[in-house]
Amino acid sequence: MPDTKPTLLQLLALPKVLPDAQQRLEKRYHCLKLWEADDPNQLMRDHGEEVEVLLTSAFHAARAALIDQLPNLKAICSLGVGYDSIDIGHAHAHGIQVSNTPDVLNDCVADLTWGLILSTLRGMGHAERFVREGKWESQLATLPLGRRVTGKRLGIVGLGRVGLAVAQRASGFEMDLRYHNRRPRNDVAWTYESDLLALADWCDILVVATVGGPETRHLINQRVLESLGPEGVLINVARGSVVDEKALIEALAHGTIAAAGLDVFESEPHVPEALKALDNVVLMPHIASATLETRQAMVNLVVENAESYARSGKVLTPVPQAAAIKKPG
Repeated sequence: MPDTKPTLLQLLALPKVLPDAQQRLEKRYHCLKLWEADDPNQLMRDHGEEVEVLLTSAFHAARAALIDQLPNLKAICSLGVGYDSIDIGHAHAHGIQVSNTPDVLNDCVADLTWGLILSTLRGMGHAERFVREGKWESQLATLPLGRRVTGKRLGIVGLGRVGLAVAQRASGFEMDLRYHNRRPRNDVAWTYESDLLALADWCDILVVATVGGPETRHLINQRVLESLGPEGVLINVARGSVVDEKALIEALAHGTIAAAGLDVFESEPHVPEALKALDNVVLMPHIASATLETRQAMVNLVVENAESYARSGKVLTPVPQAAAIKKPG
């Protein structure tokens, strides 16, 4: 009996946090594993026309050129909440559904955001190195004082799923909070600030939690950093592209802002040596969602999206076309 299962192209191996995830895919699809191919280009030439579903992630780009190699592609299922590595406009223009794995990582990303806030303001990374290097034992060594977290003014750029989870945790720190979005929300009591520069000028801590992509590229630029000011702290858990990295390095090096906590970078996994050399920045290797519980939920949801398409022709968590947050001039 011929194999009538549709073909799914995998750009990545699923993390081994759910033992049956790959088996579930293979129950529904004929799976082509691109990373196992001796000649990936030949695999695409031989089987590209058969592919109906593409499984990818935020770290495996699905640009227009790849999409065009798959003329019968109907759905893209991405592992992760970010979708700036996928040409959404091109996919939608060709009637291709795109799904991501939202909501299941909100808590862990928000938790790490607060870890970065605490680490950055209290100088925890610096203090940990101070102990490891034996400097605590020297009466000549001095450790810079940290900054109080409770009672600070918190600004959030992007009050979406993650931004909302970050905001909800602020009440425990008795913070005043304002946010900047493409539009105000009618389901929250926090103050909406339509002007990003005004928000940066007002707040002590500016958390970036907006989507990535061309519309928000370098949204946090030199003018925003100057508005944040020499007592201000920047925290980025969004995408590296949202922050002008060169402008940030200059701002940190010259005291334009006080400090930064970063989980994302413009050219991951490359982190500029200039950032590594600064003591007033906390650097994380894009681990906001890197917990066992969250990764299990993410893998389960990406598989569920693929399973749903096989059953009904519809993914469970489609990515809509999104309007851009306006950049400051």
